Amino acid sequence: MNYTEQLDVNLLDGYLDSLGQDIVQQMLDLYIEQSVTYIEDIIDSIAQESQVLWQERCHKMKGATGSVGLLTAHAKLVAIEKLPGQWPEKSAFISELNEINKNAVTAFKVWLDSK
Repeated sequence: MNYTEQLDVNLLDGYLDSLGQDIVQQMLDLYIEQSVTYIEDIIDSIAQESQVLWQERCHKMKGATGSVGLLTAHAKLVAIEKLPGQWPEKSAFISELNEINKNAVTAFKVWLDSK
């Protein structure tokens, strides 16, 4: 999958035009740092078996992915945020989310390096 399928390129181009490459790089760096915490918090909600925390934490990461234009990661979080399934099923989504997030971040880096 190429970066145009992973990213909201129109949003990111707008950021680039209005904010400049250095600020967009800072946005990406901050997202990368925060996404580790987001995923750890989602994992913690599974450990606590708290549906409320699951939804809150998925929602928070969903907002972050949307604001930095990570379409595939955002779509995954939309799909799982309100998921009422069993905790083992939710645990399986974490590895998927990690992989999708990693691929989306890589796509963002490739896109930014091409500018």
